[in-house]
Amino acid sequence: MAHDHDHGAAALRAGARHQGRLFAAFGLLFVFMVVEVVVGLASGSLALLSDAGHMVTDVLGLGMALAAIRLASRGSRARHRTFGLYRLEILAALANAVLLFGVAIYVLVEAVGRLSDAPDVADRQVLVVAVLGLGANLVAFVLLRGGAAESINVEGAYLEVLSDTLGSLGVIVAAIVMGVTGWWWVDPLVGVGIGLFILPRTWRLGSQAVRILVQASPPGTDLDAVDADLRAIEGVVDVHDLHVWTLTSEMDVASAHLMIGDGTDGHAVLDRAQALLRTSYGIDHATLQVEPSSHEGCDDLTW
Repeated sequence: MAHDHDHGAAALRAGARHQGRLFAAFGLLFVFMVVEVVVGLASGSLALLSDAGHMVTDVLGLGMALAAIRLASRGSRARHRTFGLYRLEILAALANAVLLFGVAIYVLVEAVGRLSDAPDVADRQVLVVAVLGLGANLVAFVLLRGGAAESINVEGAYLEVLSDTLGSLGVIVAAIVMGVTGWWWVDPLVGVGIGLFILPRTWRLGSQAVRILVQASPPGTDLDAVDADLRAIEGVVDVHDLHVWTLTSEMDVASAHLMIGDGTDGHAVLDRAQALLRTSYGIDHATLQVEPSSHEGCDDLTW
């Protein structure tokens, strides 16, 4: 059975249709990320630097989407990669989370130090670059909106761009307030706000990636309920070696041994179990071993 590969391939084909827009958004945001870093360092604006750190997530998200489209089909053709390269998305997400966590901590520590002695900030330069950055985010938003409903990869990049727009708005507000009032401490204060905005999202991203990599059951999956439902199938006398985990985004898989009574139709049990997992738990791919009750040894494993 290959339902999970079919589901993943469909998402990749949808992403491939929007590959040109992904490249355009990637190039646009990469250029403005570099501009924000350069101007942020030159102007002394911590808010602009923190927004540039946030824009890194957009670039990485788009890069992951493009990498998945390019590599997944190639990886699926390699016989020794029995699950293709779907896990690259998760590894990249974990690397993204580690990088973002470091950026957010740096911004927060630097901002706290500046609150008591904020340096002069070139507010006009910050305002110009922040407005241009907002424009870049809005263009990327339009480019990705059409594919977000068809591909989980494109949707992830789309949400990154959407959230980064808030960071650009914060920098614009800081630059305007500094220019009008001369309150230079607004810049590090906005930097703190952006850093605090990044941290929870980074934690969620990292925890989701780790959960998938350690092959924990998907959030909200009640394994006791799965076990009970499988045992309730007519003819099933025991269930063991039940495992449910996530391969990559929106691709949950399961494996289990179903012991049946003598004279039970194994084909019928297999069909009912697969239908149960698919309709009740959203698990399209399940590897199920149906074995007679007289069989011994399979339940001796301790892991």
